Amino acid sequence: MAERLPQASRQRGGKAMTAAAGSAGRAAVPLLLCALLVPGGAYVLDDSDGLGREFDGIGAVSGGGATSRLLVNYPEPYRSQILDYLFKPNFGASLHILKVEIGGDGQTTDGTEPSHMHYALDENYFRGYEWWLMKEAKKRNPNIILMGLPWSFPGWLGKGFNWPYVNLQLTAYYVMTWIVGAKHYHDLDIDYIGIWNERSFDINYIKVLRRMLNYQGLHRVKIIASDNLWEPISASMLLDTELLNVIDVIGAHYPGTRTVRDARLTKKKLWSSEDFSTLNNDVGAGCLGRILNQNYINGYMTATIAWNLVASYYEQLPYGRCGLMTAQEPWSGHYAVEPPIWVTAHTTQFTQPGWYYLKTVGHLEKGGSYVALTDGLGNLTIIVETMSHKHSRCIRPFLPYFNVSHQFATFLLKGSFSEIPELQVWYTRLGKPSKRFLFKQLDSLWLLDSGGAFTLELQEDELFTLTTLTTGGKGSCPPPPESQPFPQVYEDDFDVDYPFFSEAPNFADQTGVFEYFTNIEDPGEHRFTLRQVLNQRPITWAADAYNTISVIGDYKWSNLTVRCDVYIETPEKGGVFIAGRVNKGGILIRSARGVFFWIFANGTYKVTGDLAGWIIYALGHVDVTANRWYTLTLIIKEPACLSPTFCAGRTENASDSGWRVSLPCLFLEWLNTLVSLWNRTTALI
Repeated sequence: MAERLPQASRQRGGKAMTAAAGSAGRAAVPLLLCALLVPGGAYVLDDSDGLGREFDGIGAVSGGGATSRLLVNYPEPYRSQILDYLFKPNFGASLHILKVEIGGDGQTTDGTEPSHMHYALDENYFRGYEWWLMKEAKKRNPNIILMGLPWSFPGWLGKGFNWPYVNLQLTAYYVMTWIVGAKHYHDLDIDYIGIWNERSFDINYIKVLRRMLNYQGLHRVKIIASDNLWEPISASMLLDTELLNVIDVIGAHYPGTRTVRDARLTKKKLWSSEDFSTLNNDVGAGCLGRILNQNYINGYMTATIAWNLVASYYEQLPYGRCGLMTAQEPWSGHYAVEPPIWVTAHTTQFTQPGWYYLKTVGHLEKGGSYVALTDGLGNLTIIVETMSHKHSRCIRPFLPYFNVSHQFATFLLKGSFSEIPELQVWYTRLGKPSKRFLFKQLDSLWLLDSGGAFTLELQEDELFTLTTLTTGGKGSCPPPPESQPFPQVYEDDFDVDYPFFSEAPNFADQTGVFEYFTNIEDPGEHRFTLRQVLNQRPITWAADAYNTISVIGDYKWSNLTVRCDVYIETPEKGGVFIAGRVNKGGILIRSARGVFFWIFANGTYKVTGDLAGWIIYALGHVDVTANRWYTLTLIIKEPACLSPTFCAGRTENASDSGWRVSLPCLFLEWLNTLVSLWNRTTALI
């Protein structure tokens, strides 16, 4: 083929386009400009008969849950570089939409995010990091679309029930205050608001929410529902005119590029409001490249939102590295710009919300697909993908088998596009590193003498963007620091007068919410602490543990010491623990195993092999009471032995050795875990 390209180019007076192929030298990129149509499919791109649906954008989710947790701890300039790759136009992913979790204090996949209203009379619009993230996105792209969606809700809304629809007005008020707070405190305009992620919707609640928003002057805020499946929301809308009128977008999760008849009959915008969720390697990039085209071709979906924005959580939590890029080492500054960033750029850098799909889009004869979009002002962008079945399977749903093979595809530009003189060309090939190209700009394609026709020679797992726009760019930054494990010696005394974020660096809450707290009644060394602030179980989205827990550290640690000053606030029923080598987190946290050292305000202690407390290694009575500081020390060693042994001792002065448990032999792995009500921490290897 490398020999055929120059000959074909000479026939048309065009250019042979080549791209570097690593150490293998230079390989011809399969793009031909031909005098006659070659055998194979011919595809007409024409606006003479009008346009298709309006394009609403490509986006990603921060949340569901705590998926951006470690990003906020990154030092500069690395944090800004990561944000540029995500949001800066014509640089990286150039996202059009940012969807964030409305924190509800509950476990929502990889952690908990704090609510702006822990209690009925409590309001704080500076908790968590989603406000900060939305502002950073807006700083880079003032036109980015902002969305909010609850996963869990604070417990007070349920009035004793694990259900957010007990008082519809109250829940609508709670959501409305988040929108108003975003504007009042952060100058953020929320564009879309959801109902309850992947859970039941209440028809009357949706109507109440619309009325509440209108009453507050928030007519511009649109409602998307139900962020689950196409049904039963679509059928409910067809049967209820008021419901049909108050919902602006039907959003479904992981639709497999398909919609249903009822959804189309509503004539509403159809979005894949959560998709992807796949490891961000080449297969994940292939998944994304395929669905970004075929969500519209097969299902008329005009927006696709990837979960998640950036894999910025401990990799051993569920769905590790299922983000557009990876940034999980704030202690080193290392991050990785993964292939999904550049696959996304093929669409986002050359389109904008408000463009329109052409009606003439579809599948290629021998596998793959093509879409074309226009701004109605003469600009045209064509995206062609040939992702194979093997290299484009998403984590869900099941992907029926299909075949993609070598082919020639001729495109004919008709209507207002027939006089386009030149197309810019961007190219990606996924697969073996020696043959991989990521978002490479090729020579322009000249159409002056071709009658608006050009032919692509297509192989498996390729992605082309051909566009009239000349503004695209593959951004780059100096290489980030090398990857480093979590520091072997780590300590934090939480001595921060005015913390920028409510959560301490590198702590990842799994049940409950741990926040910086200044204890003004303690002038000593415990004035600054980390405090678990919830006293009521939230309306859960996942299986939160019965005990609050936050994790920190390196899952590879074996021999370690955890030392923590702790304070129990609740007499008789209160307690606290520290733990090591916990083997589960996220939505699996309830069944976590490890080594847990507990003390209780009723004067007892125990050592267990699980968070639930069913596996008891040791227990006894000690002189412990509430409202007093203690130092707990947990030492874990791993010599060759068959069963653990224990020793425990106590001193009441927190500056002394405190309570100590030593376990010489354990066979559990994962994050070194630290939990308390108020604590001061030192973790030593």
